[in-house]
Amino acid sequence: MLPRHLTHVFPDTADTNAIGHLTIGGCDAVDLVEEFGTPLYVLDETTLRSKCRQFRDAFASRYAGAEAVYASKAYINPALARIFAEEGLGLDVVSGGELAVAMAGEVPLDRVYFHGNNKTPAELEEAVAAGIGRVVVDSFHELDLLERISADAGKSQDILVRVSPGIDPHTHAYTTTGIIDSKFGFSIQTGDAEKAIQQAIAAPHLNLRGLHFHLGSPIFELEPYQAATDLVLRFAAGLREQGLQLQEFSPGGGFAIAYTRNDQPPAADDYAEAIVSTLTATCDELGMEHPSLVIEPGRSIIGPAGVALYRIGAIKEIPGVRTYVSVDGGMGDNIRPALYQASYEVLSANRPAAEPDATVTIAGKYCESGDVLASDILLPAPAAGDVIAIPAAGAYCPSMASNYNLNPRPPIVLVNDGESRLIRRRESYADMMLCDL
Repeated sequence: MLPRHLTHVFPDTADTNAIGHLTIGGCDAVDLVEEFGTPLYVLDETTLRSKCRQFRDAFASRYAGAEAVYASKAYINPALARIFAEEGLGLDVVSGGELAVAMAGEVPLDRVYFHGNNKTPAELEEAVAAGIGRVVVDSFHELDLLERISADAGKSQDILVRVSPGIDPHTHAYTTTGIIDSKFGFSIQTGDAEKAIQQAIAAPHLNLRGLHFHLGSPIFELEPYQAATDLVLRFAAGLREQGLQLQEFSPGGGFAIAYTRNDQPPAADDYAEAIVSTLTATCDELGMEHPSLVIEPGRSIIGPAGVALYRIGAIKEIPGVRTYVSVDGGMGDNIRPALYQASYEVLSANRPAAEPDATVTIAGKYCESGDVLASDILLPAPAAGDVIAIPAAGAYCPSMASNYNLNPRPPIVLVNDGESRLIRRRESYADMMLCDL
């Protein structure tokens, strides 16, 4: 069995087999490495689908008509888009590329929401022409641009206005998005949100259906959701006489996951209870009709399903200082530790039950001193050729991956019931030069 203190950070199916190797989805992690090489990202389909159902059902069981849309920026490709559609989720996209993947994955476009603080004219034209369900408008520039594009297309485009409630969710500064000092959304405090809503109502080719906010990610507390939900609803109620009909309401996503043994994020039911109870109570108090509810889980669905596998190479011991254990990946496939000071657990995939007796720092292969995946963690005495596993790696690692130092981005394998399926192949050198002239 896996060490008990790590079971909650690994996929639901993670275990060990008769020869003592880590298994995911019934597949031996060392065998996967032998077949597909390293670095390798493994996604457990059972965990992926289970998380979809947990969030979908937690909200739908408490609020009639609640809808879950997957936040594609966490990571998306056509195979995953089809899985999310099969599980009844729509998609939240933030670029023309993510919209193209939604279309390739045959996700119904009426269930696709287009976010972003600076959507380009080309992206908005593509979205309107394709028949996207909602555009979540983020600026006065976008209001003007989308009105013109919709008019030229002879369409009336459904929109939500993104407001900034000015509430701090107590997460990393780089992933906090709902405060007044943010590039995202119309601030309620400055009066921009009210002006934007008035402009949206007056636009002949825009159909304002409701309001959206997003506080940041990952959020381990429930109170920020409750405070922001109450605040935004009261703000909306004050604009009813100006023509705002709140048909849709979205508190975004940002739901946390466990990255380390000490992390204890709320369950989907806890988030749902906090948001729905506040939404219902505030609407009833204000005499408002209950709007439809849209949530946007991303990290909380794909994060726990993913495990990154690396092979150990060079080991450098500095007596009395530190032991660096270098692996064949790093900040090119997982920039989160360098960017956000993110912390991860590390497990020996070929000896998961062995006693961890060496304090080491896991260093990447990239030419940056900051390319460190985990600092001062315990592992069984490592050796070149060993395979290590980093759990909770499904979100933002592949989607933020780069070709820094011209290293190919790693493949992604979907595992289920002892079977593995390659859903993204490893890049080749030729792939990386494909656009060069």
